[in-house]
Amino acid sequence: MTAPITIRRALLSVSDKTGLVDLAAALARHGVELLSTGGTAATLRAAGLAVTDVSEHTGFPEMMDGRLKTLHPKVHGGLLALRDDADHQAAATAHGIAPIDMVVINLYPFEATVAAAKPRPDIIENIDIGGPAMVRSAAKNHAFVACVTDAADYPALIAELDANSGALAMETRARLAAKAFQATAAYDSAIASWFAFADRQEMFPDTLPLVMRRVNELRYGENPHQRAALYAASAVAAGLAGAEPVQGKALSYNNLGDADGALALIAEFRDADPTVAIIKHANPCGVASAATLAEAYRAAKACDPVSAFGGIIALNRTIDAETARAITEMFTEVIIAPDADAEARAVIAGKPNLRLLLCPLPDPARPGLTVRTIAGGMLVQSRDNRLMDDLTIVTKRQPTAAELADMRFAWTVAKHVKSNAIVYAKGGATAGIGAGQMSRLDSARIAAWKAKDAAAAAGWDAPATVGSAVASDAFFPFADGLVAAAEAGATAVIQPGGSVRDAEVIAEADARGLAMAFTGLRHFNH
Repeated sequence: MTAPITIRRALLSVSDKTGLVDLAAALARHGVELLSTGGTAATLRAAGLAVTDVSEHTGFPEMMDGRLKTLHPKVHGGLLALRDDADHQAAATAHGIAPIDMVVINLYPFEATVAAAKPRPDIIENIDIGGPAMVRSAAKNHAFVACVTDAADYPALIAELDANSGALAMETRARLAAKAFQATAAYDSAIASWFAFADRQEMFPDTLPLVMRRVNELRYGENPHQRAALYAASAVAAGLAGAEPVQGKALSYNNLGDADGALALIAEFRDADPTVAIIKHANPCGVASAATLAEAYRAAKACDPVSAFGGIIALNRTIDAETARAITEMFTEVIIAPDADAEARAVIAGKPNLRLLLCPLPDPARPGLTVRTIAGGMLVQSRDNRLMDDLTIVTKRQPTAAELADMRFAWTVAKHVKSNAIVYAKGGATAGIGAGQMSRLDSARIAAWKAKDAAAAAGWDAPATVGSAVASDAFFPFADGLVAAAEAGATAVIQPGGSVRDAEVIAEADARGLAMAFTGLRHFNH
């Protein structure tokens, strides 16, 4: 049926009462009989609206603490009966089943109950049964029934009812049905996720339930001819998807990808001294810790001032005015931090296109899954939430305390650099970064080359790689990468170890007087 339908009887049963009275009043204004249950009926009566209890409509009492109230033929028959099918109508007449033309339902707050860390019995009790059943019945029969599951749709529905003497168009009913099935799919996925991941502690269940809700559409994807959107992993968006956008133009797909990498990296330093990371095209081009954020920013930028232009800046502390002024001296796409004080916000406001995102830093050790699409499916793995356990010094020379600190710093940054990754660090700041090369030797050379350019730009006597520690995200398959690092001035090396040529690499380190540690842990980041 493609013609508009006039709403004559509506069943309203909602957990979230937002906008409920306005919609019900509009329905009543058009002569619609209102059916309802429990708290929803009480809210409507308190607003002065006439309501028929579902138990009165069905002739069957609500029981079992509300578990059984709408699961009845007079409800589902009223929703499912085809109005243009003579047999359906004859059956309805014979059994006293009156048609229901609209349901207004939002489901028990299962996700909110889980998020509030309620006890298991409370979580189970918030698994809605009657609500999804009515939603599916009404949405299936949308040719004759309107199924409303989102309070955000109420104002448009009221306007359409008022404009069409209480009728709704087929286009509207079909749109509402699509949203209804999305709602039940998301609801069931949330329940399946909880059972699998929280209740049963399964990492890879037979069926992977994913609940994703669109936050907004983006201007375009990686390139202007591609479309893109941002989705949040839960009803209450967290992490970058839930960041507070203080100012700036709309974020792009690439901005969000880089910002996510920046957030993951700076989270590793959430309990460290003031630290700043500059990200460009999914790779850090400078990271530094210092006594103040402003000092850390200048040290991070000095690592690769050319690449820092137009980058993403991530900070582990509340942004102050001095740091804000330093950042705004150069074109920057996005700043992401836990907070910004009033003076810093005023400084940043002078750059109206600069995006400022405020977001709590996540726990880098938190468990979770990462998902990547491939043709015809997805690759799923546990998050790389480890950094290192114990270091094993494999060379004759032991590292100094300063070298050991720089080794740990470089290793932390290398975890967030695309493989093959080489990171030089000195004095709590990156000195050179080589990312994403097919050869580890090339990454070592590129990092050293960038360090020379940075030194020339700063007017230093020597590149910061001289006297640095160097980290490699995976083992050196040959000694040539280590030789390149030594020629760049590195005096200490940290790497996973595990190559069949480890003995050759260790011997080369000993011959050059380097200190080298094995972590026994690899951090490929493809």
